[in-house]
Amino acid sequence: MQSNALDFHPAGGYHMPMRIPLTKYGLPQVVIFPAAIIAAMAVAPAVWPKSLTIWGIILIEILFTLVLIWILSFFRDPHRPAPADNNLLLSPADGKITDVDIVQENDFIADSALRIGIFLSIFDVHINRAPCNVKVEKITYRPGKFKNALNPSSGRVNESNDLWLKRTDSPNDKLILRQISGAIAKRIVCDTNTGEKLAGGQKFGMIKFGSRTELYLPTRENVKPLVKKGDKVKAGLTPIVKYEI
Repeated sequence: MQSNALDFHPAGGYHMPMRIPLTKYGLPQVVIFPAAIIAAMAVAPAVWPKSLTIWGIILIEILFTLVLIWILSFFRDPHRPAPADNNLLLSPADGKITDVDIVQENDFIADSALRIGIFLSIFDVHINRAPCNVKVEKITYRPGKFKNALNPSSGRVNESNDLWLKRTDSPNDKLILRQISGAIAKRIVCDTNTGEKLAGGQKFGMIKFGSRTELYLPTRENVKPLVKKGDKVKAGLTPIVKYEI
């Protein structure tokens, strides 16, 4: 699991380091988009038609401000101390559970698998996190369509990025974590490589502007889903599967 965010300094004891709560995965959009909006807000008064009322001007400026707030909010990166329990699989994404079902997975797990699908709206945090302590066995990008990510079938036809993972704790199950673009998302970010180890709750990428994330794991008698369709989850915090001892 991830270490806490406190640093020790001999002269001053423990303190919380300063941190900008925006993800590096948002570059360059997190710089370009706000700069463009602020520039538009500054230039707009010079080009407004004379017929525009004061209330019209206020409304336009409010709309610009709301868009700016939303862009900064979309790329927010909240601190998430992951639960320290190796028998849990944590949600790999923020959003709403759209499906919890059994499917046949032939590529990596090579058996029936429990699939948990998560839809990320444009208002959710979009950072993806490892569901548990894992080693990255393989990463496979697949081009595709940009259908509505709310539909479970989008995982088969949309642009996606598969991370084949293997648990480093017992049981050493094979897992698949699939990042899927949606109707709005046009960019998948995966900031890890084959052979790397990730701690449970560790950040490894994001999908920009609305998307879907799926987690696959082998079906076992002692595997218990902890979520159902419609539940809201948070990446690195919400347990979605438990290995019952």
